[in-house]
Amino acid sequence: MKQPDTNPSPQQPSQQTRDNRQLLSLAWKIFLPIAIGAAVVIWLFHREFNPRVWETIHFDNRVIGCIALAWVFMIGRDFGLSWRFRTLTDRQLTWLQAIKVNMLCEFTSCVTPSAVGGSALGMVYLNREGIELGRATTLMMTTLFLDELFFVVSLPVIMLAIPYRELFGFGHSTFTIGLESVFWIVYSVIFLWTAILFLGIIVRPHGIHRALNWLFSLRWLRRWQHSADTLGQNMEDTGRELRLRPLRWWLETFCGTALSWSSRYLVVNALFLGFAPYADQLIVFGRQFVVWVVMMISPTPGSAGVSEWLFTTYYGDLIHSSGIALVIALFWRIISYYVYLIIGACIMPSWIRQGIRLSRRKRSSSSHT
Repeated sequence: MKQPDTNPSPQQPSQQTRDNRQLLSLAWKIFLPIAIGAAVVIWLFHREFNPRVWETIHFDNRVIGCIALAWVFMIGRDFGLSWRFRTLTDRQLTWLQAIKVNMLCEFTSCVTPSAVGGSALGMVYLNREGIELGRATTLMMTTLFLDELFFVVSLPVIMLAIPYRELFGFGHSTFTIGLESVFWIVYSVIFLWTAILFLGIIVRPHGIHRALNWLFSLRWLRRWQHSADTLGQNMEDTGRELRLRPLRWWLETFCGTALSWSSRYLVVNALFLGFAPYADQLIVFGRQFVVWVVMMISPTPGSAGVSEWLFTTYYGDLIHSSGIALVIALFWRIISYYVYLIIGACIMPSWIRQGIRLSRRKRSSSSHT
């Protein structure tokens, strides 16, 4: 009787090599933002931190309670996004699946430039949880539209509630002038992009699709013609689904969006309440809106380095101590950023291995047929 061949096939070593490369690439993507953020924090501490600041910080019940409150707000942010995923999929995702997709999207945001964000692979994560790929793409475009709509709607409210000088006019330094210019440029792009999404999804999806095809047929834009056509088709598909949605569905998804972003801002309010209770909480909240808009154009993964520097510089006048500002920035990034790197580092390897197993099964089934 012929014994079965137990020797690995020539393809196995190469497959194992590809698997190892994927895990190595993941490790590098985790290490890079941590290294950038750590380097900037060390530089800021070396330049501005006074060791005597630690003598003024007392981790009493109030400070510890406010740090715990910051964690509660971060949980509220994750709850809002998971709730939104559940609503978007008509409860097809369980709460556990929705939380997993949310964590994977946040991890993607942490290891990619801010302009890319977690939605870049969101449709892949949804597809892995059983959502058809075409519908998953439609749902991620919907989340993109809701996020941009929140930014557009929030600005008038913030401007009415907070004096303009408290956001940009508190100094005439190069930093504040540059910050104001960058903010309005980025916000203008967000407003324009939201208008295109609204027209392309809700009002005239076919007309916007045709307009994009015409625009990108021009010689100097022709290299992006295929991407523009895909975008137009996705907007048409999204529009067909969204126009059938009832008002309650829209309110629920937007409430989830508003809860997630507001909770994200309130993390900093809780930390200020603990370390700098004399600061105006409304101004702290409004400046978070400015910070997140400006961070959208950060070239570093998850705005690593940029966010720490921006935070300490922008909030410095409210704290009157660069050392306290650094301490708050450090806690802010640990709670709202580094924790997602750690969670993603725990989830992503098993997610990659699961994908490898699924692809092997598909190859095996196709070879048998």
